[in-house]
Amino acid sequence: MSEETKQPAEETPEEKEAPKEEAPPAEEAPETAEKAEKAGKGRKKKEKTYTLTREQMEAAELAAKQLESVKDQFVRLTAEYDNYRKRTAKEKDSLYQDAKADTIKEFLAVYDNLERAVSTEGDEDSPHKKGLEMIFHQYQEILKKLGVTEIEALGQSFDPEKHNAVMHIDDETYGENVVSQVFQAGFTLGDKVIRHAIVQVAN
Repeated sequence: MSEETKQPAEETPEEKEAPKEEAPPAEEAPETAEKAEKAGKGRKKKEKTYTLTREQMEAAELAAKQLESVKDQFVRLTAEYDNYRKRTAKEKDSLYQDAKADTIKEFLAVYDNLERAVSTEGDEDSPHKKGLEMIFHQYQEILKKLGVTEIEALGQSFDPEKHNAVMHIDDETYGENVVSQVFQAGFTLGDKVIRHAIVQVAN
């Protein structure tokens, strides 16, 4: 055997400087193929369409019409119920106010008697007089809490909606058609007149 041994060929400077390309890992190739396959399946799913038969189309149109009909019925019934509820509440309130007015009317005679008793002449410092005044003021407060208001009449223009004229006099101290005297107080309950004021009117 020859004593000379073969030495490997030395790389040239160009070969040393040239970058060596690395081969892609073996695992990346299957993953890329798998992603491409999934993307293809996704496109196929999105592109899938359905075709309805004539009978199915007619059934769908009929169902849509029936749904609209049910909606209309529901809206009508809701409106009717709301109107019924409001009408019933109004009637109930009207009945309550009428019953309340009728009850208060019965107690107005007591008010008149107390007012006359307080207005009579007498000793202002007497316990009897003071007791009557206290009861009368308490009665006025009760009527006020119930929503009852005395109608203003004296010195006011005559209003047939609130006043009931039983006498007419010629009095230059008052204007034409002005209430000059009140014989009996009138009252309202809310906006409703429950008793007209009985008055005398100046011509």
